[in-house]
Amino acid sequence: MGFVVTATLVGNAVGTQKMEPWEGDSGDSRKAATVLAAAGFPDAAGESVLIQARGSAVPADFRQAAGDVREAVLATGRVENVRTPYDPEAPAPVSADGRSALVTFDMKGERATAKDRVKPVIDAVAQVQKAHPDLRIDQAGDASSGLMIGDALAGDLVRAELLSVPLTFGILLAAFGALLAAVVPLVVAFTAYLGSLGLLALTSQFLHVDSATTNLMLLIGLAVGVDYSLFYIRREREERAKGRGRERALEIAAATSGRAVLISGVTVIVAMAGMFLTGNGVFMGFAQGTILVVLTAMIGSVTVLPAILSLIGDRIEARVVHGAVRKVTGRTWRRRLGGREGGGRVWNAILTGVLRRPVVSVLLAGAVLVGLSVPAFDLRTGEAGLADLQGDYPVVDTLRRIGTAFPGGQAPAVVVLKARDVTAPEVQREIQRFKERAFATGEAVEPFGVNVNPDRTVAAVSVGLVGSGASDEVSEHAVRTLRERVVPETVGRVTEAYVHGAVAGVMDFNAQLGRTVPLVFTFVLLLAFLLLLASFRSLVAAVTAIVLNLLSVAAAYGVLVVVFQYGWGEDLLNFESTGSIVSWLPLFLFVILFGLSMDYHVFILSRIREAFDRGMPTEQAVTHGIRTTAGVVSSAAFIMVGVFAIFGTMSMLSFKEMGIGLAAAILIDATIVRAVLLPATMKLLGDANWYLPRWLNWLPVLEHEPEPEPEDGDTDGTGGPGRPGQGGGSDGDRDGGPNGGPDGGPDGGPDEPDPRPGRHLPVTVG
Repeated sequence: MGFVVTATLVGNAVGTQKMEPWEGDSGDSRKAATVLAAAGFPDAAGESVLIQARGSAVPADFRQAAGDVREAVLATGRVENVRTPYDPEAPAPVSADGRSALVTFDMKGERATAKDRVKPVIDAVAQVQKAHPDLRIDQAGDASSGLMIGDALAGDLVRAELLSVPLTFGILLAAFGALLAAVVPLVVAFTAYLGSLGLLALTSQFLHVDSATTNLMLLIGLAVGVDYSLFYIRREREERAKGRGRERALEIAAATSGRAVLISGVTVIVAMAGMFLTGNGVFMGFAQGTILVVLTAMIGSVTVLPAILSLIGDRIEARVVHGAVRKVTGRTWRRRLGGREGGGRVWNAILTGVLRRPVVSVLLAGAVLVGLSVPAFDLRTGEAGLADLQGDYPVVDTLRRIGTAFPGGQAPAVVVLKARDVTAPEVQREIQRFKERAFATGEAVEPFGVNVNPDRTVAAVSVGLVGSGASDEVSEHAVRTLRERVVPETVGRVTEAYVHGAVAGVMDFNAQLGRTVPLVFTFVLLLAFLLLLASFRSLVAAVTAIVLNLLSVAAAYGVLVVVFQYGWGEDLLNFESTGSIVSWLPLFLFVILFGLSMDYHVFILSRIREAFDRGMPTEQAVTHGIRTTAGVVSSAAFIMVGVFAIFGTMSMLSFKEMGIGLAAAILIDATIVRAVLLPATMKLLGDANWYLPRWLNWLPVLEHEPEPEPEDGDTDGTGGPGRPGQGGGSDGDRDGGPNGGPDGGPDGGPDEPDPRPGRHLPVTVG
C-alpha cells in the first residue's frame, strides 16, 4: 500500500507525458509531421460551415446566409480568418453544382484546447440555421468534431470503467458467495492499476504514451490482477481444506500458484514487449503501460496478497450470498473458492467424455476451431474513417456531406517542403509546376493551397485527392503517384519534400506494420516457447501451448471477420460494417490474446505437472489438474468476457471490434481449448507430454515438493504421530504409494528415483 500511495503521489506530481501528434506516425508521414511541428506554424483549429440547398434549386437567400454566418461567428469573439465564397480575395469554395458552399475560419488560441471554446460558435451557427429554414447550415471541423466525438468517446470510456468494476465484483460474489473473497481480488487489481499509473508517469518522460494507454491499462490490469488473485486464493483455500496450517498453506500456495503467476506474468510481459518492435509510438506506449500494470499485478499477487490472506485467515470464506440462499431455500450450496468442489458436474461430465474418446474430441474441437479460423484468411484491414463513430452524430453527417460536395477537400495530401527559403523564385516555380503536373495526372483536384511558416523555411502545399478521401485504392494510388512521379520531378528537385496527410499516414502505418509484424510474431512465439520450455522442462508441452494459443487467436480473427467484415452482427451490436477490420487491431489482438490466454494454460498445466511429479499417471494427472482448476478458470473467464464485452457496446467501431475480439477469444480459449482440446491432446500424447531431450537436462527443476497429508485433527501439516508420510495429495493414497508416501517411497520415507519416462526428482521452491 505504501508503494501505491508513493507511486500515485509521485506520478501526480510529475504528470504523464502524452505523445506529440507526430510520434504516432510512420515513414515519410512521420518525417513530414516532425518538420511541421518544428516549423512554427500557427496551431489553429480550422472550422467549416456548410451551406447547402435542400432541393435542386438554389434559394435566393443563399448569399445572405453566408454573410449571416460570417457576422454570427465573428460576434462570438472566438474566431479569426473568416472566409466566405463571396470574398474578393481567396474566397471559400463553392461546389460544382452551386448548391453547396463553405464558410471557413480558425478558432483563436491553441488547437488542443479549441474544443473547450467552440460551443458558443456552434450555438451562433444554429441561430443562423433557424433564420434560413430553406437551407441546411451545419458546422464541422477540428474543434466541433473534437467536442462532440470527444464527449461521445469519453462518455463511453467512463461508462465502461464504471460498469467493469461492479460487473467483476458481481461475478466474484456470485461465484464465491463470500464478500471478502470478492473484494480482495478487486483490491489487488485496482491497487496494481493505480501503482502502475504512477510508474507510467515516470517512464513516460522518456517514452511518451497515447491517451488511450491508461484505459487499456485498466482493462488489462483488471483481467490479470483478478486472475492472479484467484489462482493464489484458490490454492491457499484448497490447502487449508486439507488440514494445512495457515502458514504452511500460504507457503504451498506460493510454491505452486505463486510460481504459476510468475510464469504467466513473465509470459504476458514478453508478449506485450513485442509491440516495442513495431517502432510505432502508439504501440510502444501500449507496450509500456501494459507491461507496467502486469508487472505490478504480478508482484502484488506474490507479495501483498499473501500478507492480506495471512491477516484475514479463514474469514475470507465468510458467507454472504450462499448463506442467504440456504436460509431462503433450506438447501446448502456447497462450494469452495474458485468454483464447485471437484470442478462441478458440467466440467466433470465434459472431461469424462473427452478422456473417454480423446480422438473424437480432438477431431471435433479441432474442426470447430479450424472452421472459426477459416474466415481469417479473408481478413482485410483498413481505416474506418468517419464510420469509426457509430450512431447518430450530426457532426459526422456534416463531414460526410462536405466530402460529397467537395471531393478530396476533407482529406487532402499535404506536401511538406523544407529549404533555406521556400519563397525563393526557383522553389515557387517548382511549386507551380507541381500543381500543373499533379492536376494533369487526373488524380489531384481542388482545393489547392500553400502555407509558409514565419521564417520561410517550410511550406505546406495541400492538394485534394480523388477517391473517397479515406484509405481506399483510388486515394492510395493518388498518393503513390504524387510520391513516385510528381514530387521527384518538381519540388523534390530543389527542396526536401515529404507527402503527408490522412491517406498517406494510413499507408505509411500499414507499410510499417507489414515490415515489423513477422518480427513481432517471431519474437513473441520464440520467447514464449523458451520460457515454457524452461518452466515445465518439456519440449512437447511448450509446443502444445504455442499451437493451442495460436488456434485461439486464429479463431478470434475469424469471429472478427464474420461479425465486423461480413456484417453478420450489425443489428445485434448496432453498427454498420465498413467491409474491413481497423488496421491496428490484428497485431494488437495477437499480442494481448497470446499473453492473456497463457494465464489459463500455465495455471492448468502447472497443476497437471505437479500431480504428475507426485506420481500420478498422465491421464489421472490431467483429470486432477483440470478438475481442480475448472472453477477458477470459469470464474476468471466469465470476468474477462464480461469486461471485454462492455467495450463491444461503445460508439467507436474500433473499440467494438477490440472488445468483441477479446471476449470471443477468451470464451473460445476457456471452453473449447482448455476444456476439450487440451485434455484430449494430453491424453493422446501420454508420457510423451513430458519429453525433454537429454541435451536439455541442464534446465533447472522448478517443481513443488508436496508435504504429506495431515491426519485428522492435524492442523499444522506435520502428520499424525508415528505416520509422517500419511497421504500424498488431494486424492489420498491414489496420489502416493502403497503406504501413502508422496511418490511411492516405502513407509512414506524419502522419494526414490522414478524409473518411468520423463520423471525427475522434485525440488522444493520457496
